[in-house]
Order: sequence, then C-alpha cells, then structure tokens
Amino acid sequence: MRIGAYFGATNPQVGGGFTFQDEVLKALVRQAVNAPQHDFFVIGTSSSLHDYLGSLELPKNLSFLLSKSPNIFQRVCEWLKKGLLILTRILKVPGPLEKLAKKNKLDLIWFIGGGSFEVLDTPYIATVWDLQHRLQPWFPEVSANGEWAARETQYHYFLSRASFVIVGTEAGREEVELFYRVPKFRIYKLPHPTPSFALNQSQDVADVCKKYNLPQNYIFYPAQFWSHKNHINLLQAIKIVNEKYGVKLPLVLVGADKGNLDYVKQSAYDLGLQTQLFVLGFVPQADLYDLYKNASMLAYISLCGPENLPPLEAFAIGCPVVASEVCGSKEQFGEAVLFCDPKNPQDIADQIYRVLHDENLKEELINNGRIRASSWTADDFVIGVFKMAEDFSAIRKNWSN
Repeated sequence: MRIGAYFGATNPQVGGGFTFQDEVLKALVRQAVNAPQHDFFVIGTSSSLHDYLGSLELPKNLSFLLSKSPNIFQRVCEWLKKGLLILTRILKVPGPLEKLAKKNKLDLIWFIGGGSFEVLDTPYIATVWDLQHRLQPWFPEVSANGEWAARETQYHYFLSRASFVIVGTEAGREEVELFYRVPKFRIYKLPHPTPSFALNQSQDVADVCKKYNLPQNYIFYPAQFWSHKNHINLLQAIKIVNEKYGVKLPLVLVGADKGNLDYVKQSAYDLGLQTQLFVLGFVPQADLYDLYKNASMLAYISLCGPENLPPLEAFAIGCPVVASEVCGSKEQFGEAVLFCDPKNPQDIADQIYRVLHDENLKEELINNGRIRASSWTADDFVIGVFKMAEDFSAIRKNWSN
C-alpha cells in the first residue's frame, strides 16, 4: 500500500505534542525498511520538515510530500461540510490534502498527531491524545471563545469517519466509544512511547543548577502554563510542606506561557513562596534531561489525562514521580508512581514528603519506573501502526483509486 504519515507539529514549543510526533516520525524512518511491501510518504505543510528529513538516513520506500496550507475559502468550505454533512454532496471541492492524496494515489493516511481540518474520502488513521473538552469542559483552554465548539465539530467528524483510531489506554478507548460511538474493533490501543532522549543514559549531566541559578533538592514540574496543569494546587501543597513538615522546597517550573503564567506567579507571591519558585520558560531538550536528573522528584499533578509524557521521561532518567490519579493514569504508570489526589493540596503535600523521606520507597519507584520506561518505545508504536496497515490492506485491495 501507499501510506501517508501526516506530521502536524513543527514547533518544539508545542511541548508534548511535538515530542510525541518527532519521536514517532524518527521511528517511522527507522522501521520503514522493515516494511518493504509499503511505500511511505511523510506529509507536511512546511518545507522545513523536508529539510529535517533530509538530515536523516531515509530508506528507499520513504519520501516527503509537501501539502499546501488551506486558504480561507477552503477552510470555510470544510467547516460548512462538517457542520452540515449534506453539504459534502453539494460542495464537491476537495481540500489540499485530499487533492494531494488522490494525486499520489495514497491508500491510507495516518495522522501521527492531531487531526485533519478537511473532510477526507481517503481512508485514514486518527490518533487521539485526550478528549478533555468533553470530560472537563470548564477549562478555558478547551471551552472559551468558541474553542469547545471548534473541538467538538472537529472530533465529531474526524473520529466518526476514521478507518481506525489510536488511543493510549483502555480509558481512552472507552471515551472514544462513549462520546463518538466508534465501534470497538476500529479502536487500537498503542501506549505513548517513552521519548528516546530520556532513554539515552550515556548523556553527561550538565550543571543546570549553575546555568539557571537553581538551588539543590528541587521539585520539578515541566508543563505548559494552562489552567488544567494545576499549578495552583501544587503551590498550595508546597506551602503545606513548609508549614506542616518544616521543609522549604524549591519548585522549578518549565514550559511555555499559554496565558496562565502571571496568575501562577501572583498566586506564589500571595502564598509567600516567591523565593521558592523558579520559572525557566521553555528549555532545550538537553537541559530538560539534566533538570530531571538533578531533581528530587517530578510532581506531575495535571488534572487531565489519560496519556502524559513527562512521567515516562522521569522514569527513564531515574527521577521518582508523584503523579495525579486521573482516569487512565494507573493503567499508564502502574506501580512506578506515588499517586495523589490532584485537587487536594494536603494529599499532594503528604505524598511529596513521603518520597523525600522514605529512601526505600524512592528506590522502588525508580526501579519500577525504569522497567516501565523501557517497556514501550516509539519503534514499538510504529510497528503497531504497521499491523493496522496490514489489517487494512486486505480490505483496501477491493477497489481502485
């Protein structure tokens, strides 16, 4: 078959979405040679992706296709089609991606991450990270200024029409079934892979404390500054650790500001924690590795799930983890984290203190984390997608382009 792999992230500051797609793309380049029965085409809207692929050693059965970005007219047509499906019979104007697929006789398109704005006739595989606009519609980032309606319009069509849907956990499978009535046999579970930079134990640990003027024994939390990342409850937990246990813990935060950073800083000031808070903004991946390595622990207390990458990174690097108990998290992390109630600052504080002062618990978490980190890689993920493509090839041969 001729399979397109759509790469939707081009900016590392997107965070986990970019990391996930970049890891999987590199694994596709490595694994394509083991599937010579297929021709693979990496699809992107930026020529920089072509240049990036040029820096890799590409197998003969993998090449690049540049898709045009949609113009305003095309965007309006696609939103009209998704809003009123009967218009697909009237507005027979294919978008740039569908045109590209037809021109290159693609049998299947795999969306590595995110989704398509287009109404596609070419069969495709969707990848779902979360459906938080359905589960927790109160967060501004998934609801305000028409965001909820835009997401719902997008997902309703995109997932319902998908030939297959990839989720990371059983919880994710149940959500797709519940919200969009996709039959279970079309939903494949492929867990998030551990990023390779974290698995590379040969790295030398730099003196990030000196570079960023950080104290020792800090709590680390890498997360974009969205409200669902739950920074306020973590700050309140740090305050409780100060007062209840008499321990002043530095808190190091990294991530791009998505509109909530000033509120987080003001909250830290109101709690009297301004001297304990260190906000580094977006940091390069090499520094991220070292920040995990030097941390006392990762406190990953996001209110959203079920799939999150930072705990997997911490596992691989040997950093113990306190993490939110949210839907799907126990399936993803197992015995490798100490779970807490992310809405309860007292519980967060108690679990943080336990890790700090129980060496046996800390070692157990680190050992379990390393096992979990090495159990599923980006190559495993891509091989799982190849299996889906093989399953579909028996169906796809029944009609021509």
